[in-house]
Amino acid sequence: MEILSRISLFGPLDAVAVALWVIAWLAIGWAIERPPAGRPSVSTLMAGYRRDWMKTMVTRQPRILDGAILSILRQGTTFFASASMLSIGGGLALIGNTERLLGIARDLTLVTAPAVVWEVKILAVLVFVANAFLKFVWAHRLFGYCAVIMAAVPNDPEDPIAFHRAGQAAEINITAARSFNRGMRSLYFALAGLVWLLGAGPLILAVAITLVLLWRREFMSQSRSALLARTPL
Repeated sequence: MEILSRISLFGPLDAVAVALWVIAWLAIGWAIERPPAGRPSVSTLMAGYRRDWMKTMVTRQPRILDGAILSILRQGTTFFASASMLSIGGGLALIGNTERLLGIARDLTLVTAPAVVWEVKILAVLVFVANAFLKFVWAHRLFGYCAVIMAAVPNDPEDPIAFHRAGQAAEINITAARSFNRGMRSLYFALAGLVWLLGAGPLILAVAITLVLLWRREFMSQSRSALLARTPL
């Protein structure tokens, strides 16, 4: 009964907005990772370049550049994982301070509502941030696996296992990048979810803007055009 009473604090438009929020997040992830064959996303195009990178690494001597690039990728995952952890801590601290939470809510909406309403809204955002944190941590670990496999690639290109291991390193690298991109999308939608503090209508608008932004960057951006030009004119 207590759960039902809390649910009744939210209107039908809130339910629609949250449903669209989650569906949009899942749908754009599916579209980016499984695009039509004739219209690849930036993420799928980059997977091809990652495979080319590992093939080139086999014949590159020394391989200092490859190690430096992988180190930069790991630093990026570390940064976003740390930022996500701090965001989770800040959100939980805000939930634990009811008076400050209600003060912020009044400043944002000029509407008085029970503290549980704002707590639920913040917790919903933190779910996305927590998912991003887990994705970044896993991406960091996979990039570590990739480093080990890269180190196991023989220096001799004629070695029969050289390109096989380079291919394994490429697939691990691609999996790590996929996890990193999923974490980034979770952060995008977490930021969109913050707008729910202003109401269900603004949340729907924020989700729509986020969806268009991600779609444009993956399927209509200048970077995608540059990646498609794999051969010189």
